[in-house]
Amino acid sequence: MDRSKLYRRFRTLLIANRGEIACRVIRSARAMGLRTVAVYSEADRDAMHVAMADEAVLLGPARARDSYLNIERVIEAAKKTGAEAVHPGYGFLSENAEFAQACLDAGLVFVGPTAAMMTAMGSKSGSKQLMEKAGVPLVPGYHGEAQDEAILAQAADKIGFPVLVKASAGGGGRGMRVVKSAGELSAAIVSAKREAKAAFGDDRMLIEKFVQNPRHIEVQIIGDSHGNLLSLFERECTLQRRHQKVIEEAPSPTLNAIQREAVCAAARKAAGAVNYVGAGTIEFVSDGKEVFFIEMNTRLQVEHPVTELITGIDLVEWQLRVAFGEKLPLAQDEIKLNGHAIEARVYAENPQKNFMPSVGRIKTWRTPDAVDGLRIDAGYRGGDAVSPYYDAMLAKVIAWAPTREAAIERLNRGLEETDVRGIVTNIPFLSALVTHPQVRANTIDTGFIERELKGLTETSPPAGELELCAAVAAIIVDEQQAARNEAHSPWRTYGWQPVGLRTRVFQLRQAPGAEQKVTLHYGDGRFTVSLADHHAPIVLSIMPYAGGGFDITIDGVKSNVVAVIEGHELYLRTRNGRFDLHWVDPFGGETEEQVGEDKIVAPLPGTVVALLAEEGATLEKGAAILTLEVMKMEQTLRAPYAGVLKKIKCKVGDIVGEGVELAEIEPAAA
Repeated sequence: MDRSKLYRRFRTLLIANRGEIACRVIRSARAMGLRTVAVYSEADRDAMHVAMADEAVLLGPARARDSYLNIERVIEAAKKTGAEAVHPGYGFLSENAEFAQACLDAGLVFVGPTAAMMTAMGSKSGSKQLMEKAGVPLVPGYHGEAQDEAILAQAADKIGFPVLVKASAGGGGRGMRVVKSAGELSAAIVSAKREAKAAFGDDRMLIEKFVQNPRHIEVQIIGDSHGNLLSLFERECTLQRRHQKVIEEAPSPTLNAIQREAVCAAARKAAGAVNYVGAGTIEFVSDGKEVFFIEMNTRLQVEHPVTELITGIDLVEWQLRVAFGEKLPLAQDEIKLNGHAIEARVYAENPQKNFMPSVGRIKTWRTPDAVDGLRIDAGYRGGDAVSPYYDAMLAKVIAWAPTREAAIERLNRGLEETDVRGIVTNIPFLSALVTHPQVRANTIDTGFIERELKGLTETSPPAGELELCAAVAAIIVDEQQAARNEAHSPWRTYGWQPVGLRTRVFQLRQAPGAEQKVTLHYGDGRFTVSLADHHAPIVLSIMPYAGGGFDITIDGVKSNVVAVIEGHELYLRTRNGRFDLHWVDPFGGETEEQVGEDKIVAPLPGTVVALLAEEGATLEKGAAILTLEVMKMEQTLRAPYAGVLKKIKCKVGDIVGEGVELAEIEPAAA
């Protein structure tokens, strides 16, 4: 084929994606002087990537299949705006060979590999057969085309349990199940096939030996159309939950220099088997002794920034230069490893509620000021809405330092100084994870998070003297700032009172039933706080920077506090950690509706994909009732106690809203 049709210079780039990666691509493209075009769904009309691009085109309704996954509409958007090239980002259509070919057929440059390369390496089964021929080490498994359950069961028996059942197409942990015994296999296959079909449109499965206590190692590679193929060192992505990466770092702290060169050489051999062009990642699993190929991702990875920070290479820029038809700027021996980088993925999810996705509008978005060695790649801003239709990742916090220990410290500082409110995020969980002694010592495997989950998701300790005083101070500071609009008001002075001292009582709740009373006496600029039988003088001052920070002094000890107030909700960050407090309405006007855990309701908007029990069935506590698909992930709702499933109030295919009752259970007799 004429390479000029595949790779050529262009001036206008359409980004066929959304969120963080769309914003990331726009930044590099703009720095190269390219005009950028965004696409969006009806749910993303006001999204950050839409605002950043030079032009933006509406694709369709909120659901991905009607917008971001609609190949015809994406191609139409490119033609309408005069775009000459398409960058697919990651996720959505990024590894869809049909889309890559459709771009070529429409006269567009696809920033990535050809459809043939994608087909060869994008299939987990096909790529393993190719790797076997190329001499790349593989995990024992079944990668055949025959997909009936009997053949899959026979293969699993031959391999030996435990086995890993996973989708041949796609990634991100979707369509993947660990099966410990033959009795669990059938249900796992049905569930994995259903999830894979919904996520990737392909329900083919492969079965592999489940490697015990594994580590996940991957190598970044990139090739050009002139036959040059490079490896850009490796990343370690062992810290995972449900097969989805949580923390990624480069280089791997597990490999020595000899092992590093061996795995990078294996990655180049793997990519060379298809004469790969573009950026991609060769993924391996290690049992501590050997390294086995598991799959190739024929696209840019979420975690690519850690590679950029240790090599000084802008991978998006290199992707675009390869798409221009240029040669790679450096040779293999010119790529140098410098320092250590580590990345944490910030998600809109609640770790205290089994990482249930959180939707709503972001009221506060605050990230650290520019710091050497700290990078924030975000796809959201304050005021943006997080919808239930897409992946819940909001941003990535990435840190670089000369050593791994220093990089971890810098990352944790970046997490501690990142405040996102209005929705629930996993930031406290990430901080607990990166500061865990075993993570620091690198004595981990891919099952570490699941084993340590209870400790990593513990709620904040009870608010102490500092936090209660800080909460009251935050309220006063907030009121003082509001009073500044009254230019001649005497209330502009802290605690101004015409005569004597003023007394106010604050009732603060950290959790249901955990309320504490704080009495504040102030006037003439002086403050005294009463906490139970203890009286502590408090000196309050506001720091000269904006953003909710101030100093508070208790018993002569000064502490810096960051506070966010949203109505009666107070978010505090002190030296003791993060605290959420509720200021109880002093006039009793609150009507807080509590949803009992005995109600089987939709925790978020979603689609009913499976009914797992029948009306009239006797259920044990924890028995599965139905499965919802929420943010592309399946959530199984279970019986909160033993009883009889009296009624099912939904059917497969129903799109249900948050809080909708889906089933009714009659408790078993005492």
